[in-house]
Amino acid sequence: MPPAAPRPRVLYVTDLAYEARGRRYCDEDIYLSSRLREDFDLALCHPLDAAALTETGAFDAVVVRNSGPVLHYQAAYDDFRARAARCGARVYNELTGKADMAGKQYLVDLSAAGHPVIPTADRAEDLTRLPEVAEYVAKPKAGADSIGLRFVPRDDLGALDFEGGVLVQPRVRFHYEVSFYFVDHAFQYALHAPDPERRWDLERYEPTAEDLAFAQGFIDWNAVEHGIQRVDACRTPEGELLLVELEDLNPYLSLDLLDEASRDAFVVSVKESLRGLLAAPAAGTR
Repeated sequence: MPPAAPRPRVLYVTDLAYEARGRRYCDEDIYLSSRLREDFDLALCHPLDAAALTETGAFDAVVVRNSGPVLHYQAAYDDFRARAARCGARVYNELTGKADMAGKQYLVDLSAAGHPVIPTADRAEDLTRLPEVAEYVAKPKAGADSIGLRFVPRDDLGALDFEGGVLVQPRVRFHYEVSFYFVDHAFQYALHAPDPERRWDLERYEPTAEDLAFAQGFIDWNAVEHGIQRVDACRTPEGELLLVELEDLNPYLSLDLLDEASRDAFVVSVKESLRGLLAAPAAGTR
């Protein structure tokens, strides 16, 4: 009887000590990594160790999960991307994303192209394209997790330093926020925050066909074939959905809010997605 084929080796990148407002990153990664270990030989590492360990070639894939905002370790993250590309590492999510993985410029571009996105500008001369409201939101292009976000009265917009990489959006009044979760291009589940003041008090949400078409459009626009993505949107008083962000790097998944059957189904999808990545040509050979 031939020996069993060796199991794929996966490096799972997470910061178990990161404290996120309203979320327990460590619990989610302890759960998800334990489930992936059922099918893969798996080792956990901190984001600051990811580049060196990836370059050893000891792992068949690198899974980036709840690693915290990249701006806290930007140089190390840039080094990881460079080394992963150089050695042809299979990274999950794939490093081809055009959304949050590459900063917030996509919000400007999608807004200018007429997509259903909160109107966004990054130049003083484009502020006239934004709706006239009493207050605006200013945030860094490289921001995450609301870091650097501030509210700016309309009369103070002229004082913003756009050379520093700032985005401006009208402060939208909305009924609720809703998030759609995908593995590869397949919808998995949706959660929403009924109270706009309590972003992470989430409940299950049953999307309509129109809701799913909205979210799917952004997933199809992005360039990630293997990975987990979260489409965050807000529902305006007029009933329209507007994109808030497309998280394609390390989206928090709120798995603790799902029933057991839904969690199991999600894990199965992630395992199949990882196998698909492992079967694909390495990044440097495509």
